[in-house]
Amino acid sequence: MNDQWRQSDAGRGDDVATDPRPSPDGVSEADPIGPASAENDPAPPPPKDDLSPEPHFEEGVVDDLSNLIDDGISYAQAEIAFQKTRAALAGKSAGFAALYVVVALFLLHIALLALAVGLVIALEPLVTIWGAIAIVVGGLLLLTAWLGLKARGRAQRISALFSGNSNGDGA
Repeated sequence: MNDQWRQSDAGRGDDVATDPRPSPDGVSEADPIGPASAENDPAPPPPKDDLSPEPHFEEGVVDDLSNLIDDGISYAQAEIAFQKTRAALAGKSAGFAALYVVVALFLLHIALLALAVGLVIALEPLVTIWGAIAIVVGGLLLLTAWLGLKARGRAQRISALFSGNSNGDGA
């Protein structure tokens, strides 16, 4: 209690509080009877809620946080736009790369046909035309069978990797 509210009682020899302000439970310290006499008194003002004071921030900190959030949003939007542009460019480049591969395979096919025709023409004087065709077609079929067997061996190796068989042997 504040010293300004204390008064000395000469008859009792001790300090008695005479603070007229009500306590948070509605009983003033000057009222020795307690809450029963509070019924006759007008209602005390509601106590202030001191448990949750208003947050007080410096405006500089609030502005800095606001700017930080705005900068983060701007950065995220710019990053998303950049990634979209990069994906579009990569998609176009992949499309052109696929087109170039198709054209290259087509030209390779034509070159192999020309080689086969050239071999038939070159072999025709040594053997008959039918013999030259048989030699070229037979050679191409042997090459195709050999490449097919190599591909099957690689496919079995891949299958073994995913099936859990770890013996490591392959064709």
